[in-house]
Amino acid sequence: MTSPSENTGWLRPALILVAVVTGLRWLLLAFDQTDLFVDETQYWLWGQEFAFGYYSKPPLIAWLIGAVTWAAGSDAPFWVRMPGAALHGATALILAALAARMYSARVAVWVAASYVSLPMVGLGSLLISTDTVLAPFFAAALYFHRRLIETQAARFALLAGVAVGIGALAKYAAVYFLLGVAISSLIRRDLRISARNAALMGLGFVAVIAPNLIWNLSNQMSTLAHTADNIGWVRQDHLLGGLNPVHLVSFLAAQAGVFGPVLLIGLLAGLRKPGAGHLAGFVLPVLVIVSLQALLKDAYANWAATAYFAGTVMAVAALPLLWRKISLAINAALCVLLSVLTLLPGLSLDGEIPLIHRYLGRAAFSEQVIAQAKAAGGVPVVAERRDILADLFYTGRDAGLAFYAIPPKGRALNHYQQRYPVPAGLTGQVLLVTETPPACAGQGAPLDTKGGAYLRHAYAGYLISAECLHDVE
Repeated sequence: MTSPSENTGWLRPALILVAVVTGLRWLLLAFDQTDLFVDETQYWLWGQEFAFGYYSKPPLIAWLIGAVTWAAGSDAPFWVRMPGAALHGATALILAALAARMYSARVAVWVAASYVSLPMVGLGSLLISTDTVLAPFFAAALYFHRRLIETQAARFALLAGVAVGIGALAKYAAVYFLLGVAISSLIRRDLRISARNAALMGLGFVAVIAPNLIWNLSNQMSTLAHTADNIGWVRQDHLLGGLNPVHLVSFLAAQAGVFGPVLLIGLLAGLRKPGAGHLAGFVLPVLVIVSLQALLKDAYANWAATAYFAGTVMAVAALPLLWRKISLAINAALCVLLSVLTLLPGLSLDGEIPLIHRYLGRAAFSEQVIAQAKAAGGVPVVAERRDILADLFYTGRDAGLAFYAIPPKGRALNHYQQRYPVPAGLTGQVLLVTETPPACAGQGAPLDTKGGAYLRHAYAGYLISAECLHDVE
């Protein structure tokens, strides 16, 4: 542990830096030209109704969006996304506090600067995601664990457990922290905690996560089942049935874009240092587990995000000053590029398809559907796809229309099938939005899908009787 003179004096410069970056991100967010993504609109919808769990995720992100939009008196995209930059700013300061205790005030300031410029943080400040909501609580758990190692004080064990429990209410990946505690104790004897403190940490975690576990038990284990679906290989007949080395290579290459290429090298260097034990337990297991998932089935690039909270501290401490500067310049440039794309969404490499087309055209598409439904007398709208329904509920929140999903044949595969299936007794006409109309449908009204998320699809709205929906697969 560093001396008091070495680990003080970092807070003011780090706080100023983080405040300036967060303020600039909010300013840019106010001019963002993208539509809310399918996950964001789904989280917004969840936030309209308080619950201890939802179909595919724990509840914290929905609570947060619901609270912010209620306090702001607006459901505009800015307010849905606004917490992201603040949460990452808080995470940067917590990690800086950890770095100050482990290394020095200088390293702490560099950790704050490096974290707020991570590409994954730049993206997480433009969108709202469960990784972003998890971030400050995972970082807090790391800090409390460090204090526990230093003092063996029971309060830090309890605080770490509570912090990771709150984090798990954002994303179940928070449990990697508990694995990290166990791995750390195996790496070095001085990182072991007493049985009493381990029990207190577990108690804090269970007390916080218990309402969500109870909700899952009351709702066919919905969220946990969806998590198992994401893992994929746990439901295969053969463990190696989906083995694909290409997925692994792709996942590992993508980490340079998530964490930054120079910091990734710094992280690998840090893992080789003898003193890396305290943080290595929170980095290596995550990378190994998610890499295995990528090999056995597939893995999104952000699934290893929890490795980079401790990983940022480790990488910055391992890099010489010059390479910290190079890393900061590269990552900051990537963050600026991401912001430019949201301000100039029409940018394209081929002159036709925008680089960020997945985040465009959703609201315009929904407005077309809503206009068709109103022209037909305000009939209910039925759709098959989750992404279409997600934006219909958001864009059409004040339209006075009913939106339904095609009922599932078996277990519900998304929130809309679970909570908003077509009512069994529905009669009269409905507007079905689909590419593949049933045989009983007549001529559909085409929907414009150019330049946005649905550009490769040929959707149309079909006025059909509710009974005709039985023919929809």
